[in-house]
Amino acid sequence: MSLGNEVVLRPRFKLDLKEDNEAVLSRFELEKTTQSELVVSRIDNHVFIRIPKKEQHFWSPQLHLEIVSFDKGTSVLRGLFGPNPTVWTMFMFFHFALAVLFIAFCIWGYTNYSLNNSYFYQSIGAVFMILFWVVLYIAGRIGKTASKDEMIKLNNFMKIVLNKKSSKIN
Repeated sequence: MSLGNEVVLRPRFKLDLKEDNEAVLSRFELEKTTQSELVVSRIDNHVFIRIPKKEQHFWSPQLHLEIVSFDKGTSVLRGLFGPNPTVWTMFMFFHFALAVLFIAFCIWGYTNYSLNNSYFYQSIGAVFMILFWVVLYIAGRIGKTASKDEMIKLNNFMKIVLNKKSSKIN
């Protein structure tokens, strides 16, 4: 998986596995108790791999894995790298607020234009909303770059766990 310079802020990937999802999920459960470098938690078919609290920064990523079986002996792993859900929600709220303000400035400006009034301030407001959106996008890219080493660490941990031989856990 490449973490290159695409426009994607939250990279996704999909892997086909040649074993049941329970075997894979049990390996992640085992790793949760045998290592302390990362925080591993499991809820049903979902595994969340995070950086420990003491090492986290604002942009620290987490890796969300969903492992499902459709046929006996095979499963599909879907992964998503992303920031803390609270950070992501705040980030999306800012994007939504900027979009609403942009539309409001455009409607207000068009109304003034239709009434042959000055629409200079509304145009400036709309341009500033676009500039703020660009700043948010750049901040997201900076955050992705700042967390790239941690993303690689999470990805390598996942690969190590996936490559381990299945063992029965009682």
